[in-house]
Amino acid sequence: MAELANRLRELRAEHGLTQAALAEAVGVTRKTINTVENGVFVPSTTLALKLAAALGCPVEAIFSLKP
Repeated sequence: MAELANRLRELRAEHGLTQAALAEAVGVTRKTINTVENGVFVPSTTLALKLAAALGCPVEAIFSLKP
């Protein structure tokens, strides 16, 4: 199975958001944001869409499959 890569930490920082601020914006805990950033947790489609909306970018800008 392909592994999921993400640029969540980078994009969050570019927007000047803390993990806590992004978590509040999408309705999850800071720990959830942390585990997604570290590749421990694969977000649901709903959460991925909420993250993309909060960061003003397409889901594909945040998540991709590692080759």
